[in-house]
Amino acid sequence: MGVFTRSRAGSILGGIAVVGVSAVFLAGCAGDSGGGSGTTEPSESLDLKIGTALPVTGNLAFLGPPEIAGTEYAASEVNAANAGVTIEMIQGDSGDTDNKAYETEIPRLLGEGVSAIIGAASSGTSLQFIDQVVGAGVIQFSPANTSAAFTTYDDNGLYFRTAPSDTLQGEVLGNLIAESGAQTLGMIVLNDSYGTGLASFVKDAFEAAGGTVVAEPTYNTGDTNFSAQVSEVVAANPDAIALITFEEVKTILPELFAAGVPADKLYFVDGNLSQFGSNGIDVGGSLEGAKGTLPGLSIDTITDFTDSLNTFWVDEGNEELTEFSYAAESYDAVILLALASLAAGSTDGAAIADKLVEVSGGSGDGEKCTTFAACAEIINGGGVADYDGISGPITFDDVGDPTEASIGIYQYTADNDYVAYE
Repeated sequence: MGVFTRSRAGSILGGIAVVGVSAVFLAGCAGDSGGGSGTTEPSESLDLKIGTALPVTGNLAFLGPPEIAGTEYAASEVNAANAGVTIEMIQGDSGDTDNKAYETEIPRLLGEGVSAIIGAASSGTSLQFIDQVVGAGVIQFSPANTSAAFTTYDDNGLYFRTAPSDTLQGEVLGNLIAESGAQTLGMIVLNDSYGTGLASFVKDAFEAAGGTVVAEPTYNTGDTNFSAQVSEVVAANPDAIALITFEEVKTILPELFAAGVPADKLYFVDGNLSQFGSNGIDVGGSLEGAKGTLPGLSIDTITDFTDSLNTFWVDEGNEELTEFSYAAESYDAVILLALASLAAGSTDGAAIADKLVEVSGGSGDGEKCTTFAACAEIINGGGVADYDGISGPITFDDVGDPTEASIGIYQYTADNDYVAYE
């Protein structure tokens, strides 16, 4: 299994993960959900409303089910703990920058009096409504935004994310491609803050390793024809091709295969790494040997969580999950919001935001805990909790970015599904 792990506060803990290299984990990265000891009941319970603006529609809709499931599962565990916070989840659709579902959904969620909105998954979509959300004194908390733009964004201290900046994913992917022996690289890039940002970090890493980027055509959200981009990249005859896209990859892949591009030259990213085989999606050929990166701990290390999540989701009347990208990050977002609300003794957005760094372990020298129930017991007993989540330690810095993160490396098999890269 390949995993690259870094702590922003320290040095790189390991080089690029390649064949035969074991995963490197930071202490306390993976705690199973559920369980925990009983809590000390507070005198009264806080009624916390959390909205979501996750992709039910749009070019990241395949990420909607695992993310939404993660939020609902976390809320169910918070409510079952009876530890001083009761969550009402109000689900909404972010859509994308083409269908603009957020234009009606964000005002609806704000009108419901939510303290926080979880979403969007797409960085470009989040940037369309962040000012509206934080301007209303409401927290925006994304489980999947990776654009570096958010690190310095003027968000009134109300924006947080459990996914790391693409400076790390770009470094990992660029080096992974270089380690494969490629000397030249072509890229097809979504023209938004996520796509162009990630592409620039991939390019920097690949060129620093001695490679050359020979083509990097872009396209816009809503485009349906990618022949020009495919032709430009194929004509450059690169040793490898990085597809920095969202769901549009389903249309791009058949054209690449028709042009004779072998799968082992292809590299995916979090925006398009999908279980195509399990989802019955025909991409025009075999992906066996293609590789990709996805922020977060390798999925095969959190199977207790994914199994429990799937059971919960199906029991709620939904179809079985086939994707788990950003499910853990979505779950952790809800747990952190509930803990911060409990620590603040308030459902006010600014008051919760003031406690989010503390409950993540970014300040306060808190006691480690890995479930809502265990952390709530610490808080209700007068202590400071330091939550280590399913997605990792998290540990926010003062701008709401996680300071410790892992990038999983995956490879496609003959059935067009991906597994951890061995």
